[in-house]
Amino acid sequence: MKSKILLTTLLAFALPVSFLLAAEKHAGHGSGQKTAASPAEAELIAKARATYPLKTCLVSDEALGSMGEATPYIHRVAGKPDRVVFFCCEGCSDDFKASPEKFLKKVDDAAKARPAKGKKS
Repeated sequence: MKSKILLTTLLAFALPVSFLLAAEKHAGHGSGQKTAASPAEAELIAKARATYPLKTCLVSDEALGSMGEATPYIHRVAGKPDRVVFFCCEGCSDDFKASPEKFLKKVDDAAKARPAKGKKS
């Protein structure tokens, strides 16, 4: 009987602690909080910034940089390569998330319309 009480007591304390530790590990994910980019993400963003085909916000059509530095967003879909897009402000990411395919098409169309480097049009 003592062992059952001891086991129950241990579980009563151990489970909440383990849940708290797991939740703490993921703080900021999915809550709208910005997290620092990893070195790999920073490299991906830098490459995208250099070749990005649009000069305006994907959502609002405001000039990128008109509200401070353009806000990068890494769009991730399982089984597909990560895509970096840029917004005039952080608020535009919510509209993008609601309908990403519509906005990604704008980027793709702009990239196709842009002449390749080294070629004259």
